[in-house]
Amino acid sequence: MKILPTSLLLGSIALSAQSAEAQSRPNIIYIMCDDMGYGDLACYGQRLIDTPHIDRLAAEGMLFTQAYAGSPVSAPSRACFMTGQHTGHTHVRGNKEHWSGEVRYGENADYRIVGQEPYDTAHVVLPEIFKDNGYTTGLFGKWAGGYEGSVSTPEARGIDEFYGYICQFQAHLYYPNFLNVYSRSSGDTRVRREVLEANTCWPMYGADYKRRTQYSADLIHRRALEWLDAQRPDQPFLGIFTYTLPHAELAQPDDSILQRYKQRFTTGERTYAGSEGSRYNPTDCGHAEFAGMISRLDVQVGEIMDKLEEKGLAENTVLIFTSDNGPHEEGGADPNFFNRDGLLRGIKRSTYEGGIRIPFIVRWPAKVKAGTVSNHQLAFYDLMPTFCDIAGIDRYAERYRSRSLPTDYFDGISFYPTLTGEGTQPTHESLYWEFAETDMMGLRMGDWKMVVQKGQCRLYNLAADLHEDHDVSAQHPEIVARMKEILRREHTDSPLFRVTLPE
Repeated sequence: MKILPTSLLLGSIALSAQSAEAQSRPNIIYIMCDDMGYGDLACYGQRLIDTPHIDRLAAEGMLFTQAYAGSPVSAPSRACFMTGQHTGHTHVRGNKEHWSGEVRYGENADYRIVGQEPYDTAHVVLPEIFKDNGYTTGLFGKWAGGYEGSVSTPEARGIDEFYGYICQFQAHLYYPNFLNVYSRSSGDTRVRREVLEANTCWPMYGADYKRRTQYSADLIHRRALEWLDAQRPDQPFLGIFTYTLPHAELAQPDDSILQRYKQRFTTGERTYAGSEGSRYNPTDCGHAEFAGMISRLDVQVGEIMDKLEEKGLAENTVLIFTSDNGPHEEGGADPNFFNRDGLLRGIKRSTYEGGIRIPFIVRWPAKVKAGTVSNHQLAFYDLMPTFCDIAGIDRYAERYRSRSLPTDYFDGISFYPTLTGEGTQPTHESLYWEFAETDMMGLRMGDWKMVVQKGQCRLYNLAADLHEDHDVSAQHPEIVARMKEILRREHTDSPLFRVTLPE
């Protein structure tokens, strides 16, 4: 029998301990779809669209009834998730676009540079924290945190592997001219464009558009599954799957999923003439297209669940499903048709409940009791502290606070105790939103909800008036005064995104 030297033996024990520690650290997969409303899933009461896989996810985990997006539109909502800040503090508070120049793909003119306002590099973002703490990171879908070539693209912000759209405007096309890609493992030094050659030989708009064959939602999902399949059980990972379904345009392969809904919605179909400037192609079956896109997404969620089971990773992987904001009506979508119970008022771009309350499901077999429902109030900026608690990353706000900003805000409160039943759950005094494009603000304080539009305040008691029909501000001036004070305290001025504060 060979005797190992003491130094090698101790080194072997240390490596084994490190491997065991890495293996015990939970993985996280965060699936955030695009413009799915609170009532668009069967497990949240939807009656016209089939979502068996997401329903199973809810049955195996915890379903939240009072979860909120960071904003009523895409880019700032994602910014709240990434930065752990609400929209009164985070730099990106709206869909500020950066498009310039021209390049041609066949006969198709496209922008040379595309993307949104970059995240502030002085403030840390979530994947940077996880990368710094030994996690492998991947993002598949929409970035919307900086334009091509800017200071804030995925490879510069802690992402190891990226595939999808840098620019959310480009994501209006499901059969685009190109997607963006970055792979640290393949030796990439920056995000680049991957031209979709089978698409570029056909127009971007009109009758021949659907002759394109490279469907971005499928390409992105396939790349995400490949990344997931490559993960090792002894290396923790953070996967951010920002899938574009069911955002407009309403377009997808004419396969069995779409055909099922075409047969279901045979009368009163939604037609849409199209908008070339917005990159929304026409459709004559808007209801079937929208329902099919949600069911297509549901299938993809099922495949992610299956992959985790296949690799033996399901038990120790936190799998989250949510949406970036409320339902949309762009591109021919018809939220009133699918949410006939009219549970919530408002849609995307509104700080009424319908614009910001979203589905939110968490499955973590190792810690979360299956089949539970929680009414805990949370918003996207709570995800940074929650993820850090899950990963055992202590004192994140203290460790990653900017030394160059005079005040570096971290607004989230971890809901780890709600998920696990361990410890006492702290709660927010209030949840905050502002959105410059519609000049709206919102504040939730317990059951009180204030909606501010162009400086005018309306107060609702959600316990008695979930649809926000009855303004009770005149009956409760003391509540109004207190909530106005909180709004003014939480808002910091932004030269890019201006809202009207209440008097």
